[in-house]
Amino acid sequence: MPPHDLPTDIVDDEVRRRTVQRFAAQGIRLPTFAELADPATLAGSLDPWIGRVGPDDPHALNLYRVHWFNGPDRRARVAVPGHLVLPTALTGVRAPILVALGERFPMIGAHKVLAAYGCLVPRLVAGVFDPGRHRAVWPSTGNYCRGGVAISRILGCRGVAVLPEGMSRERFAWLEHWVADPADIIRTPGTESNVKEIYDKCKELAALPDHVILNQFAEFANHLVHWRVTGAALGHVFAAWAAEHGGGRLAAFVSATGSAGTIAAGDWLKDHFGARTVAVEALECPTLLRNGYGAHNIQGIGDKHVPLIHNVMDTDLVVGVSDAATDSLHAVFQSEVGRTYLAERRGVAPALLGSLASIGISGICNVLAAIKTARYLDLGPEDAVVTVATDGAAMYGSEIPRIVRERLGGRFDTVTAAEVVGQHLAGAGVDHVTELDKPGRDRLFNLGYFTWVEQQGVALADFEVRRQRAFWLGLRALVPIWDELIEGLNAEVAACRA
Repeated sequence: MPPHDLPTDIVDDEVRRRTVQRFAAQGIRLPTFAELADPATLAGSLDPWIGRVGPDDPHALNLYRVHWFNGPDRRARVAVPGHLVLPTALTGVRAPILVALGERFPMIGAHKVLAAYGCLVPRLVAGVFDPGRHRAVWPSTGNYCRGGVAISRILGCRGVAVLPEGMSRERFAWLEHWVADPADIIRTPGTESNVKEIYDKCKELAALPDHVILNQFAEFANHLVHWRVTGAALGHVFAAWAAEHGGGRLAAFVSATGSAGTIAAGDWLKDHFGARTVAVEALECPTLLRNGYGAHNIQGIGDKHVPLIHNVMDTDLVVGVSDAATDSLHAVFQSEVGRTYLAERRGVAPALLGSLASIGISGICNVLAAIKTARYLDLGPEDAVVTVATDGAAMYGSEIPRIVRERLGGRFDTVTAAEVVGQHLAGAGVDHVTELDKPGRDRLFNLGYFTWVEQQGVALADFEVRRQRAFWLGLRALVPIWDELIEGLNAEVAACRA
């Protein structure tokens, strides 16, 4: 499917019929986007059955946990999405920073499983994707391909992960456990910053029979599922904080660009709360800041291009964060030495220290960017900044020995922890922050031409139409259409089972 050719009706009745029969045999019911945005609307009759399924089981009922409202045990639902409120003692800024926790999502412990669901399901319910025949190819720098493999396995189709060979060992260990065949893990050259190599491999795979590329960087369903589901969830997080504190203002939403799925939540928060949208990237690869290039280790955020689904014309600021900072703070946050220093010398509450394991490397990147944003905008205690921790520290334990060896001179003690916090946390200033005006947004938009038109063959008209806000507003009409198609398929599955 071309990037703008999004299904609005049933495309192939026969494929859909086979999908219905398959889902009936497997007992699969699909949640709608609306249900994932507000899980309180889910059918209560499902609760006893969901409770019997572990959050990491390859079971269809875990589809009903693909939302932000899972509790700490990742089983029960909660009224407000799990989040941390980072205080001044840790951040050094007056504005509270609210961090939504992606580790509570099922199967992969990261919110990218939501993006994978959002990209595949519209094709399924429209009869475009045949789970009995097609292979779903998931290009990624880590978490999205894990989410895609999980969703594929639950829905009974073959999932293929494409990711750089230099990603963390934990990611590959997870994939080796979940894929149907080791050959379904495809390692491309490089690390986090080598996205084009992923695209090149996907071009090869697309030429093979029955391979469907679900490119998160170009799938507008990725934008839409985060606009509808993540945006609404983060609105709940802010509203809960504001209610507890007698009011307040949502000043900004901060998100590393990555595939530009998560940052679509900024469009929701801008419309509902007037929040600024802040795009974050690695300083070692300053694509948006300086049209630059390079390599970095902030795993999960991507770079060297502007994703097709990034609505740059509604982006307000760009912030650069160094991987030296995220690596070093990861060692502080996830070590006894570092946490002791934060408690005894910085006054960070013990309860919060225990929760720092919920923030992975890309989450630390978002937190640092939120601090820089708060300083740049001179935000006060009534101005909340919302961001996300895509995953927790569990995916990065193997990185700490390398960080200590390569970043911290081979040793890590209280003095080292103090130096890291002083330089990278307390010292997070307003450098490498750009506030975008119309020419700045046009510059970022135009930069995408070279990837999508020249390299990937997107038609110029399809590329250019994204400059208009009306295009992004028009996309939103697809969500209720897809929900109707999901409900229709669920009804046919139920009738088939009866």
